[in-house]
Amino acid sequence: MSARLELAFPDGPPEGSVLAIGARAGDDLSPLTPAATTIQQGHATDHAALSARGWTVAPQVERDGFDAAVVMLPRAKSLARARIAHAAARLAPDAPLWIDGQKHDGVDSILKEMRRLAPVDEVHSKAHGKIFRVRVPAGEWLPDDWAARPAQVAPGFVTRPGVFSADGIDPGSALLVRHLPDRLPTRLVDLGAGWGWLAAQALRRPGVEVIHLVEAEHAALESARDNIDDARARFHWADGRDFTLPEPVNGVIMNPPFHDGRRADPGLGAAFIASAARLLTGAGHLWMVANRHLPYETELSRHFATVAEIGGDNRFKIIQASGAGRAAGRKGARK
Repeated sequence: MSARLELAFPDGPPEGSVLAIGARAGDDLSPLTPAATTIQQGHATDHAALSARGWTVAPQVERDGFDAAVVMLPRAKSLARARIAHAAARLAPDAPLWIDGQKHDGVDSILKEMRRLAPVDEVHSKAHGKIFRVRVPAGEWLPDDWAARPAQVAPGFVTRPGVFSADGIDPGSALLVRHLPDRLPTRLVDLGAGWGWLAAQALRRPGVEVIHLVEAEHAALESARDNIDDARARFHWADGRDFTLPEPVNGVIMNPPFHDGRRADPGLGAAFIASAARLLTGAGHLWMVANRHLPYETELSRHFATVAEIGGDNRFKIIQASGAGRAAGRKGARK
């Protein structure tokens, strides 16, 4: 992305105020000026890292009147369209809207769509992607369904574009719910809570006095707030890998992520396992679902005294673990 951003602004930063949507922690944003740029970034970790670098960052930017905008395309097409619609709504007619993306994230498809809708120029190709400029037309020029709106995916549940399992209940989470005990611990954490379906099912079981929903994606957490109207629920916009509480809990449920963009990264799930162990009392329990091929048993055995597969199918495995912090000297998971 950085090489293409330099192609877009070869003579220095754009004039006036700039809205940048989707910039991530490691991006080279040197062609932009921090004092004139506002970044919209809804992932808690990227948000914190960009803020630490001196950028003005918000999970959602609603003010208008920007002089230019840059949209970094995500993998999900619905989210890409939503970002473009949001950026365009913040600009005056004829303002420049730059759109940057990788080929494998669908930039060619978006470029084709935009050429049917608005004047497009300054198309640059580099580093397996493109960046191009759109001159924002006056009036309503984008399809109405591009705007990010909550969409009902199950009775009483809504999601937003780009969140995990945005089209319906994740089958792994559904399988995990079927293997939870009839009565749950009093103090629960749902690590990587997404749009709240798993936590909502836990709240239907007796025993729960409080449940902490921990989710790094702001849009997913906002959906969870829409979906759960229960005084026992606490919502935390945070990365599950380093989330802490003042006091330990006696139950953790989770369907941890294992992708960073397109790249599979089992280390994400391993970090969630370590986090669950830190949050739990020694007598507490972890219930998690994972894709069957993911090698989590060794990591579980490092952090828990007892690890057992309690269910699953050809796609998923359901694991229960207990004895957090008492795993020293153990040689492997009990199946």
